[in-house]
Amino acid sequence: MVAVAGRVVVDGRRRLPGRGAWLHPDPDCLAKAERRRAFPRALRAPGALDVQEVREHVERTRHHEAGTSPAPGETKEAGRPVMSQP
Repeated sequence: MVAVAGRVVVDGRRRLPGRGAWLHPDPDCLAKAERRRAFPRALRAPGALDVQEVREHVERTRHHEAGTSPAPGETKEAGRPVMSQP
């Protein structure tokens, strides 16, 4: 995942430049990271970051693991979305 223009972007291919961070694709882990304000700290970004794309990715991953169809264009590498900051 990367911080781009005030939001966290999932970098599933691990190709975006900059600082990155890992997140276990579990809604509880995402909620805990948000409560602890881990995204701005891990990505060294000032202020709050919009994590909507990460929420959607975690939800898609959860549905995929439950046996439902993956979303178009979805990739899964080692079961973890990637965060980074340019």
